[in-house]
Parts: sequence; structure tokens; C-alpha cells
Amino acid sequence: MRTLAIVGLLAILVALFASVFAFGGYYDVSAQQEDSAPVAWALVKVRSKAIQRRAVDVTPADFQASTRVQAGARAFSTRGCVTCHGGPGADWAKFAEGLNPGPPDLKDVVNDLTPGEVFWVVKHGIRMTGMPSFANAGVTDDEIWSIAAFVKALPKTSEADYKTWTSTP
Repeated sequence: MRTLAIVGLLAILVALFASVFAFGGYYDVSAQQEDSAPVAWALVKVRSKAIQRRAVDVTPADFQASTRVQAGARAFSTRGCVTCHGGPGADWAKFAEGLNPGPPDLKDVVNDLTPGEVFWVVKHGIRMTGMPSFANAGVTDDEIWSIAAFVKALPKTSEADYKTWTSTP
């Protein structure tokens, strides 16, 4: 019984300390400070599991069609995705270096994501990362699927193809 009381008291003290730390303004929320390893780990785990739970992998029949991938490249370029994530032969904007967490280089992470997960992230965005909800910006699901198709094709897209697909006729 005594051990249980001690554990309970410690839990209360930890909760009290965490509350004072967080709500007392002691936690630095500035974008110039990197998150500690435990905080970064927890944020990545929460984000990954939330996306996995909500993403539905019912891709359009033409998901891998070249016309959809090319339309996705144009949307990726014109909707501002390239500003933060770059693209084949296209650097991201300088201000993207100031985002914390920084935007990922999509060709390095896309193989770990299903098409449905890419669609979900583009459609809904991710809080506290700078990733906006494209649905809230009025982008249709069909166009978001095209962006997802292009993002999934990014690792094998050449600079020449990207330039051709995104040039205005």
C-alpha cells in the first residue's frame, strides 16, 4: 500500500511540474530551437500513427497514369508545394529553411508512405508544421490525388521531365 501511495504522489508531482513548465511559459516554442530528442520522437510517432489511422487507400484507377502524374507535377508547382519541398532541379525557397520542423525532402520519405497517406497529408495538412490543408484552400480531391501521384513518382522523376511537365504551353 505504501508503494502505491508513493507512486501516486510521484505521478502527481510530475504532472504538477509538467503543467508549471508548459503553462508557465518555460517551454521555448521559438522556431529557432530544435525539439529535444524525446519531444521530437513523440511528435513523429503521434503524427505517423494519426496519419496511418485516418488515411484510406482507395486510389483512383488511373493513379499511376502518366497524365495524372504530369497533372500532379503542374499542381505541385503552381500550388506552392515546390516552395517548401523543392522538386527535381528546383530548389525550395530560402524561407523554408526557417520552418521548424523543416519540410521533408519528399523523394527521401515518400517510399515510406502509401498513396492514401500522401493524399491525406496534402488534403488535411499537419498542425504546427507549416503544412497547410489544401482542401481548406479549395483544391479538389481529384487534384489532390494528382499531387499524390506525382509525389509518389518523385524519386524516379528526372529534372528534364519535371521541367517539361511544369512549363507553360
